[in-house]
Amino acid sequence: MTVQTQNGPHEAPDPLAAIGENIKACMQCGTCTGSCANSGAMDYTPRELWRMVQLGLSDEIFASKTFWLCSSCYFCTLRCPRGLPLTEAMAALKRLAIAQGKWKEKKSTKFYLTFLDNVRRYGRVREMDLMTRYFLSLKNPLTPMGFTPLGVKLMVKGKLSMQLPNLFSAGKLDALYRKVREVEGRS
Repeated sequence: MTVQTQNGPHEAPDPLAAIGENIKACMQCGTCTGSCANSGAMDYTPRELWRMVQLGLSDEIFASKTFWLCSSCYFCTLRCPRGLPLTEAMAALKRLAIAQGKWKEKKSTKFYLTFLDNVRRYGRVREMDLMTRYFLSLKNPLTPMGFTPLGVKLMVKGKLSMQLPNLFSAGKLDALYRKVREVEGRS
């Protein structure tokens, strides 16, 4: 990609280059896909995604939901025979998509952003607040109804707290998030 600068046209660095550098040794064995609990829900398997990164197919990559569905469990990274930082590469794709505005309004994207905001607010995940904010972001009052049976089962087993979310609480990690944005050169 060429950008215009004061000194004339200049070749801008490929935003996928750093990610591609981290996974260039991928031999397409498929261990990452076989290790991924979410691969069945992805439109491209992790193996296919790494090949797309190697080929620099950024439009196809950012149109997919594959990297948004990564749950950062690290199974792919732990089992990769080449020891590639695959989980970090997935996170880098998420950051790059957000930084470049290349993400679409998808449920998986909204969940990811709501999850990060929840951690920023409380320093941990508070499930009731997370799900309340997520369902509100979807702007469809019928969506939560499909999750009612699951919610009831979780409450009965004591896996879901009935503590009501504080929708206006100050972020416990705001200072940390500000510092990271400062270090990254974002405002």
